[in-house]
Amino acid sequence: MIVTRSAIGFVLLAAVVIALTPWSSARSESAPGTAQETQPKTAPETAPETAPEIKIELNKLEASENACRAYLLLENRSPASFKSLKLDLVLFDSEGVVAKRLAVEAAPLPKDKTSLKVFDIARLPCGAIGRVLLNRLTACDDGDGARSDCLAMISTTARGAVPFIK
Repeated sequence: MIVTRSAIGFVLLAAVVIALTPWSSARSESAPGTAQETQPKTAPETAPETAPEIKIELNKLEASENACRAYLLLENRSPASFKSLKLDLVLFDSEGVVAKRLAVEAAPLPKDKTSLKVFDIARLPCGAIGRVLLNRLTACDDGDGARSDCLAMISTTARGAVPFIK
């Protein structure tokens, strides 16, 4: 048998191509006539963890003697219990003008608990309230002391016609 230089070159070229071709050790089986996957499978993405939060809902405004009675529903989904959670609320009239500002202590607020806070807004009829703003927190204290991250943990909603914003 006579081996030519061109035959040796062809064999070497084929060997290099085979050596450089990526082969998966775990090839997936496919149905006859379909192409196999060439990209590796990745692990499914996990949903990002949500930050612990406190949900505060303005549930209802109700007329009372010389006042408007407000019902706040507080849902503490955080791992902390709060000894103090003082809300600085600003009430606006229907034209957007500040009508009243008040501080409301919403604690104690145990962890993994939903609570109702009821308070009267003196000398302001419910119909005069256009929206309520959670302006800031004047106090936020869990069992370990004062915290600075509480406002970021809070989300606000309203069930009635008066919006409750942050």
